[in-house]
Amino acid sequence: TVAALALVTGCGATADPIRVGMALTFPPFETVDASNNPEGISVDVANAFGSFLNRETTIVNTAFPGLIPGLNSGDFDIVISSMSITPARQEIVDFTNPYFYFKIITLVNKEFAVENDLNEDSTTEDLLAIDGARFAGIVGSSVLLDIPRSLSKTITDYENLGLAIESVVQGTEDILLMSASPVVNGFKANRDKTMVIWDPWSSNQIGMAIKKGNTDLLNLANDFIATFDDEDGLYSVLREKYDASVTAQLERYGMDFYILP
Repeated sequence: TVAALALVTGCGATADPIRVGMALTFPPFETVDASNNPEGISVDVANAFGSFLNRETTIVNTAFPGLIPGLNSGDFDIVISSMSITPARQEIVDFTNPYFYFKIITLVNKEFAVENDLNEDSTTEDLLAIDGARFAGIVGSSVLLDIPRSLSKTITDYENLGLAIESVVQGTEDILLMSASPVVNGFKANRDKTMVIWDPWSSNQIGMAIKKGNTDLLNLANDFIATFDDEDGLYSVLREKYDASVTAQLERYGMDFYILP
């Protein structure tokens, strides 16, 4: 059920609230606190956008697959929810300029890594050069494997992320490509049997989605994003607030891992 979970009042807001669609299931970007209030990096971005517009901000919690349908049916005005800009999505919604970058990195079986002289600083080319390497995929995420698939690598699709990670842990598969949080979380839960390789396969651009034809809001959102790099702009605010927690989570990089292409 779509539910408005938070109403944050901007200073002197005079217009109707800006309704922001968000899937609150992806910490540290989109999540809830112990009292079920929205919190996280994207929540701060959404609230800052409301302040930029001099409007209140309403976070509308929606399951990720329902965000674009909800946007197009008028449940909210904009989606700010770690959404990658893809050609398929661009056919049905408009995207702002990118403001975060989600790099696709690698979880590997540790025994496989040792056998092939791999370490955290190995490259995707090193991985692709290994004959017989077995890649774990996830149903519905086949785009992540376009490069190994184009080279006729052995790929097995699993029903969900948990099963794919377990296949690498157990050594059934050798390599899993995924965004940083699930890769690092999989490693942390299985430090003795896995390794993270940080060289990115790709860097997915994250944008805000807006209903096609709403050019005024699209232009305002791009104007807002253009301020992020200003002195004391939103990137500086987010670095100060989240750098320590992101570094603790990734164990190697801070907020710049997501800010820099």
